[in-house]
Amino acid sequence: MPNVNKTSDLLTIEKYLPHNFLAEKIVLCSLLINSDTVEIILNNLTVKTFYFKNHQEIYKAIIRLYKKKIPIDLITLTSFLQDNGLLKQIGGMQVLTELVNQIPNLVYLEEYIKLLQDKSLRRSLIRLGYQIINSSYITNIPLENLLNDLELQLFNLINKTQSHDILNSADLFSKVFLTIKEKSLKPSLAGITSGFYDLDAITQGFQKSDLIIVAGRPSMGKTAFCLNIAINIIKTNSIPILFFSLEMSKEQLIYRVLSNQTQINNMRLRAGNIHKNEWSKLNSVIKSFSHLPFFIDDTPNLSISEIRSKIKKILFEEADIGLIIIDYLQLMQNYKFQTDNRVQELSQITRSLKIIAREFKVPIIALSQLSRNVENRLNKRPILSDLRESGSIEQDADLVLMLYRDSYYNSSNCIYDNAELIIAKHRNGPIGIVKLNYNTKYTQFSNFENK
Repeated sequence: MPNVNKTSDLLTIEKYLPHNFLAEKIVLCSLLINSDTVEIILNNLTVKTFYFKNHQEIYKAIIRLYKKKIPIDLITLTSFLQDNGLLKQIGGMQVLTELVNQIPNLVYLEEYIKLLQDKSLRRSLIRLGYQIINSSYITNIPLENLLNDLELQLFNLINKTQSHDILNSADLFSKVFLTIKEKSLKPSLAGITSGFYDLDAITQGFQKSDLIIVAGRPSMGKTAFCLNIAINIIKTNSIPILFFSLEMSKEQLIYRVLSNQTQINNMRLRAGNIHKNEWSKLNSVIKSFSHLPFFIDDTPNLSISEIRSKIKKILFEEADIGLIIIDYLQLMQNYKFQTDNRVQELSQITRSLKIIAREFKVPIIALSQLSRNVENRLNKRPILSDLRESGSIEQDADLVLMLYRDSYYNSSNCIYDNAELIIAKHRNGPIGIVKLNYNTKYTQFSNFENK
C-alpha cells in the first residue's frame, strides 16, 4: 500500500481505480449511431462518470453538440473536435473510428449505464477514503468541522446510489387508487395525529416529508404547543420524537413536560415545593416517560449537517422517527452558506430542512419568530408577511401555523387561556382559524373557521 501523504503516490493510485473500458466505448458508440439513446444517456451520466480522459473529452463534445441542437454522429463530432483543437488530444481519428466499429446491444444499454455509474461511485468512495486519511493529519482545522464535511460528502455519495424511478401515469394512478381503497376499508388519518382533533381533521395529520412552520411573537406559546404535540404523538404511537432545542436547555424542557403532565406549577417543581399528595403522580409520570423514545438535543447554534448527523444516529438505534421539532429556526446556522445577507442564509436553511424531511420521510416542525411589525399594527393578529427574515420560509413550508393570544395585548380581556391557531398556509387543504383554549391542556381545538 503506497504512502497516501505523497501526491505522486495518489496519482499512481488513480491509475488503478475501478473502471470498465469496453462499457465506456459501447455507451459512446450508442450516442453516435442511435439518436434515441442520447437523452437517456445524458440524463444519467456526467463527464466524471467516464474514467478515461479521452472519453471524458468526447462526452463533453457530445454534450455541447446536443445543447446546440446539432445532430450527433461521427462527422459532426469529428468536425467539432477538429475545430476546437481536441482531435489529437483524444487520440486522433483512430479512436473515433474504433468507437463506431463497436456493435452495441442496445437492449442492455441500461445495464451498461448502471455499470459505469457503479464504477464511478466506487472511484469516488476510494478517493474519499484517502481524503479521510489525509484530513486526519490536518490539525489546524477543528475535528468537528472535518467530520461534518466528510459526512456530507459521504451522504452525497449515498444519495447518488438511490434510484429515483420515473413512473408513468398508469403506475401513479394505480398506486393512488390502491391507497384510497385501503383508506376506505380502514379509515384513518393520512399522517401522524397531533392529538389536537380539529387540527388533525383539517390537515389529516402531519404528513411524512412535510415541513411545518409554527410561528408567533414571544409568549404566544409556540414551544408549549409543540411540546404537547410531541407528548400526544409519543404517548399514542410510541414512535421516537427528536426535539432540537436551540434556546432552552434539556432541563427547562423536562420541567415543562412534568408541569404539563402533573399540573404542578413549574415554579413549585423547580423549588421542590411538592405537596404530599402530588408525589405519587410525579413518580408515575416520570416512570412512564422514562420508557418513551423522547430525544432532546440542546446544542446551541446547530447547523444543518449536525442535524442530519444526529438524525442518522437516532435511526441507527431506532427503526423510525415519528417527528422532528426544531426550536427555533432563527437560531440555526448554515456554515456552508455564510453570508452577510441573513435572509438568504435562512432561505438556504429552510430549503435544506425540506430536503431532510423528504430524505428521511419524516415531518419536521420548525418554530419561527415573527417580525416586530406585528406590534405596530392596530390588529396584531399575524399574517404570512410577518414571518421574520422570511426568505423562502413560506415557499418551502407545506403548512404554516401561527399562534396568537389576544389577551397578551388586551389587558381588559380576562380570558387569558384563549388563543387562536391561524392556519396561514396549507399546501394540501383549507386555511382558516382554529380556536384554542389552554384549559383543555392542549388536547383539542374547536370552531374551525374558513377565511
